[in-house]
Amino acid sequence: MVDKIYLATAELIGTIIGAGFLAIPFVIMKSGAPIGLLHLLIIGIMIMISMLYLGEIALRTKANHQLTGYASKYLGKKGKTIMFISVAFGVYSSILAYLIAEGISISHLLFNSDQYAYIISLIFWAFLSYLTYQGIKALKKGESFSVLLVLIIIASITAIYTPQININNLTYINLVNVFLPFGVILFAYQSFTAITEVKLILGKNKNKMKSTIIYSHIIAFIVYAIFGIVVLGIKGLSTPEIATLSLGKPFVFLGILTMLTSYLSLSVSLMDNLRFDYKMHKFKAWFWTISLPIILFIILHLLHKTSFILVLGIGGVISGGLTAILIMLMHRKSKTLGDRKPEYSLPSSRIIAFIISLIFIVGATIEIYNSLT
Repeated sequence: MVDKIYLATAELIGTIIGAGFLAIPFVIMKSGAPIGLLHLLIIGIMIMISMLYLGEIALRTKANHQLTGYASKYLGKKGKTIMFISVAFGVYSSILAYLIAEGISISHLLFNSDQYAYIISLIFWAFLSYLTYQGIKALKKGESFSVLLVLIIIASITAIYTPQININNLTYINLVNVFLPFGVILFAYQSFTAITEVKLILGKNKNKMKSTIIYSHIIAFIVYAIFGIVVLGIKGLSTPEIATLSLGKPFVFLGILTMLTSYLSLSVSLMDNLRFDYKMHKFKAWFWTISLPIILFIILHLLHKTSFILVLGIGGVISGGLTAILIMLMHRKSKTLGDRKPEYSLPSSRIIAFIISLIFIVGATIEIYNSLT
């Protein structure tokens, strides 16, 4: 039983802590550490509550589904369509953000500047598109490898740089950017797609679903807070959008590997979703998976808007916020339409649902407004 709980927790942590963590120090720097850490705490709690709701939905359902399957069962065809749009938007945003960041990171690694970032991103896209079509099963191995790299990066940075922390870098507050961290941090916490895998791993130990979700989010908060504090503490206002760029080439290389595995995992996952849930031919599913990100990337390049932070922020508030709202709607329906007794049950509070939905909507509005100004 202990092994299954450990594996389930590792699976969820591996999904939560993706390459988006590289942007956390920058947005915390923009608002100031006290405000940034408050975002980490509040958003972490909101996502954890949403995940607990989703966990109960999964436990009330005999069959195992992805998010679109649960939405179809409890919200109907329209709910399934909206959920797919939400999930796909999040995946495309992630792929686009990693495409931008990989070009910049590899250019810095090889040439000590971002002069060749654009052409490197195009080459990277072509290479990863080929791997995606081959159907390389990176979804599981990629996530496990990615979280291992993240932990190596954070542990190494903490050990090497903690003595260099300047406390003055952690005490200022910038109220002008009080809402700026919202979208990126929301993106960094997203892990909704892992719930079915967690349920499968737990098997007969489904009564541990609740504690698995809680412990995983506590660990993620601690990891994000340590990383943000250490990087901001040593770099201050010179913290770059991609944190590893300022920490030396070994960390730049590890960041590149982290984003590569995340990119490939997401691409394979989306292609398989289109193939198996929407019955698309493999080539068509592959084409739709790889084409939109590169089109958007070229458009953003022509508009001089290829910002890692901008894409993560927009992707986080729209995909994360909309998915969380749909989960709360599904939770109410599952109380009456579910086909099994769950191992835990949370009250379906209209007040909590309203408050969380309002925060997501306001955050999304501010994030989109800031991106357009």
